[in-house]
Amino acid sequence: MIELPKVAVVILNWNGKKFLERFLPFVVASTYPNIELIVADNQSNDDSLAFLQAAYPQIKIIQNGSNLGFAEGYNQALAKVDADYFVLLNSDVEVTPSWIEPVVELMESDPAIAVAQPKLKDWTSRVRFEYAGAAGGYIDKYGYPFCRGRIFDTLETDEGQYDDVVEIFWASGAAFFIKSEHWRRSGGFDADFFAHMEEIDLCWRLKNMGFKIMYCPKSTVYHVGGGTLDAENPFKTYLNFRNNLAMLLKNLPAERKFPVIFIRFWLDFIALLKFLLGGKFAQVGAINKAHTAFFKHFKKNRNKAGESLPLENLTGYYEGSIVWQYFGKKVRSFRDLPFKG
Repeated sequence: MIELPKVAVVILNWNGKKFLERFLPFVVASTYPNIELIVADNQSNDDSLAFLQAAYPQIKIIQNGSNLGFAEGYNQALAKVDADYFVLLNSDVEVTPSWIEPVVELMESDPAIAVAQPKLKDWTSRVRFEYAGAAGGYIDKYGYPFCRGRIFDTLETDEGQYDDVVEIFWASGAAFFIKSEHWRRSGGFDADFFAHMEEIDLCWRLKNMGFKIMYCPKSTVYHVGGGTLDAENPFKTYLNFRNNLAMLLKNLPAERKFPVIFIRFWLDFIALLKFLLGGKFAQVGAINKAHTAFFKHFKKNRNKAGESLPLENLTGYYEGSIVWQYFGKKVRSFRDLPFKG
């Protein structure tokens, strides 16, 4: 009998005891036989570790020395893990019993597949797709991410419309399957991102290396979302705007970098004005701070790009503007976009 690949499910935790209590029973009930369950802790102070040691002694604990954020927290933890597949799972995700098997089967079918994600649905409204990944991640030419099943804040109801296996541009960090060899080869997450968009940056790098990112609809998980930083948190706004610009600078080919970033700055300015008119001054400050940080670390991020590579794999890359489609043409469903990539 051929042994199945070893899968390490690694949950990064920071003061998430309430989520561990609620969702670990589902993870422990996973039916995949060759599995190791790990919680990597970012120096929590909410009794998370005491709870784990008492309730789940079979789960391995990796203790990071401080709160390293999502990116470096996983980088340091996964350096201590030995498995064929890493599954980066948010603590606020409810899995189904056989959520691992179909994704591993899909990834084993093609050596070019580096990353995959299951279908992500909303834990609070289980018929809807969930913001963080829905039915697979895409990106437009100005760096705005969107999903099959989610454009900006509009979530579609799952009616089976995205039940096909497809190649995508990025996979959600909430339930992120990656072959360990490609994690190591790519260098993992960019630690400077701290949190937000690091999974898109990693997927983009892997695509530039010629690998595929896939969506597997036969696996479904349910995500709460916003467990660490809520949508209105200015720090989250700062990270999203800063990291998105850094990602464009790092991954776009040379001839596209500056025209795209120039236009993106004007789009960010429009977003800033919208926040200003809405009286959301903390958000205005966050965007200004993000732009300042981008220029401060411009040379460092440009150097991370190394040689300017072409976009090796354009699947999931939308050559138009999702901002124009959503706000200008009022497109609310992925299926209505003039784009079938």
